[in-house]
Amino acid sequence: MNQRPHILVVDDDQEITTLLSDYLERFGFTVHTAVDGKTMREQIARQAMDMVVLDVMLPGSDGLMLAREVRQHSRVPIIMLTARTGTHDRVVGLELGADDYMGKPFEPRELVARINTVLRRIPAGSGVQGSDDGVVRFDGWELRRDERRLTSPDGLVVPLSNAEYRLLTTFLSMPRRIFSRDQLMERARGRTMENFERSIDLLVSRLRQKLSDDPRAPSMIRTVRGAGYVFDVRSVQPQVGMH
Repeated sequence: MNQRPHILVVDDDQEITTLLSDYLERFGFTVHTAVDGKTMREQIARQAMDMVVLDVMLPGSDGLMLAREVRQHSRVPIIMLTARTGTHDRVVGLELGADDYMGKPFEPRELVARINTVLRRIPAGSGVQGSDDGVVRFDGWELRRDERRLTSPDGLVVPLSNAEYRLLTTFLSMPRRIFSRDQLMERARGRTMENFERSIDLLVSRLRQKLSDDPRAPSMIRTVRGAGYVFDVRSVQPQVGMH
């Protein structure tokens, strides 16, 4: 990026927002702050943000509700901050559209690294390449990459979270290839700093539901015992690539 990225930090702890503002400014970011959903909306209305760093525990609407609200009208990257460390909470945040998840307490330098990682990844369209019209078709399904819109063979629009979208495009990049859980964590999540195999299993289960793939006898996303998962579709047009 040629210009300083604009980062919105949403946290009701003044000490944390001051610390992060000072620290992130040192690494070339322009930082805006908000203490709740109301001020977050005001900041977003005033300035297009390149990233939202969003605390889960907020007064009024919590961070998960706000992440869902933001994702309804924007693809701006979101990193969630929380003292909740359970796998379930992490999965919920990712399913609602968060791009990464950090537990408190954390090192500010690690947050900078994760911000840079997400900012490098998101503008590249999650590594998806293909036809000029931005449409990928597989077994009657249609994925419009520019809108991240998935349409079923029956013509129903199926919404995808960021994590689900990255997981699907990872599978589409190499259909009929076995992906290990570690590979899916690296490619679908964009990081390998923490090992949450159960999170990947839950995301795969969620994507199966979106694809109407029978969980008792899945035919599209199959589990390969001891190895991982394989996306077993007949054809993908055009072939999706990964960077």
